[in-house]
Amino acid sequence: MMNPKVDLSILPSVDSVLGLSEISTLCRYCDLALVTEFVRGAIDEARQLMLREEITNQASLMSYVLSSVMSRIEETLSPQYRRVVNGTGIVLHTNMGRAPLPQTAVDQISALAGRYGNLELDLKSGQRGSRIDLVEDLLCRLTSAEAAAIVNNNAAAVLICLNTLASDRDALVSRGELIEIGGSFRIPDIMDRSGAEMVEVGTTNRTHLRDFESAITDKTGVMLVVHPSNYKVLGFTADVDIRDLAGLGAKHSIPVIHDLGGGVLIDMERFGLPHEPLVSESVAAGA
Repeated sequence: MMNPKVDLSILPSVDSVLGLSEISTLCRYCDLALVTEFVRGAIDEARQLMLREEITNQASLMSYVLSSVMSRIEETLSPQYRRVVNGTGIVLHTNMGRAPLPQTAVDQISALAGRYGNLELDLKSGQRGSRIDLVEDLLCRLTSAEAAAIVNNNAAAVLICLNTLASDRDALVSRGELIEIGGSFRIPDIMDRSGAEMVEVGTTNRTHLRDFESAITDKTGVMLVVHPSNYKVLGFTADVDIRDLAGLGAKHSIPVIHDLGGGVLIDMERFGLPHEPLVSESVAAGA
């Protein structure tokens, strides 16, 4: 319960706190406007503590304000990304950066990060190059794809594919694959944002090739298959093999998008892990 009779006049001014030697010294390393914001926040918090009679004298008041400001500055100046121990049992943990990079990759990044590099420079001609070409060549070799584009995440890849191939057109997708995964990635939302018109086929637990074929019209732009990476439907189920759907797409000249989620490039079974669909398998199937 707050006491309205508390003497709030002992609260320090913002300028007086900024003038403290401990704070003014730190202002050399931290933006003054930001420190001022921290001071105001600390004073506001102290006011609430005084009204609840958790701070009752000026000495404890100043100690609290100074400690609060120092803590906020220290937190701001500290690295936000820190090394953690993965004890979850999940090897590729999406909240922990997925897979750690091998030491050779770390060494290469370290060697280039603090220096100039040929990011967009053709070393043979000395002319402007493309930051995509080198990576695209490697991806095509790993997947046997004809071409590749590099984006930040899977949602961006799906959005670009749908927008390019099916904007203002129909995109066929099984009802059982209208998934939501972490970070609020929802297939219906991505399709809506892309400009494609979502057309659901089949049922939640069973979808057949004939469901896709019967839904094809002159307005059909793509057929989409989504890998349900974080759940599984068991029991009386059926889905369409990507090879069969790609064959149907080729028959009707309709491209097939395979949203693999993980984008695995090598067979993980050789490391004792469960099989995950490979990009090369989807490419070979015709997606």
